[in-house]
Amino acid sequence: MASNRINKVQNEIDKARERLVEQQARLRELESKKTELENMEIVDIVRGMSIPLDDLAAVLQSLKGAAIPAPQTSGQLDPKPNVPKIKSGIDKNDTVKEDETE
Repeated sequence: MASNRINKVQNEIDKARERLVEQQARLRELESKKTELENMEIVDIVRGMSIPLDDLAAVLQSLKGAAIPAPQTSGQLDPKPNVPKIKSGIDKNDTVKEDETE
C-alpha cells in the first residue's frame, strides 16, 4: 500500500520533470527568437542611417565613447526603492539532473 503511494508520487515527479525540461527548451527558444528580432531591428536601424560599411565601425566606436542621454522618465521624481529581486529558482542554464544516489 505504501509502495503504491510512493510509485504515484514518483510518477508525478517524473511528469513534472518532463514538463520542466519542455518549458526550459521553450524558454531557450523564446530567448533565441527575441535576440534574433533585436538583431534584425538593429540591422534595420543601421541600414536606415545610410552609413557606408567602411565608416560603420568608426561611427559605432565614436558612439561607444559618447555620453548617451538618459531616457525620459514616467514622471517619477524619486528613484525606485531598493527592493531585492526575487529569484525564480530556475535559471535559463538550469537543467534537470537525475539523483545519482538511486
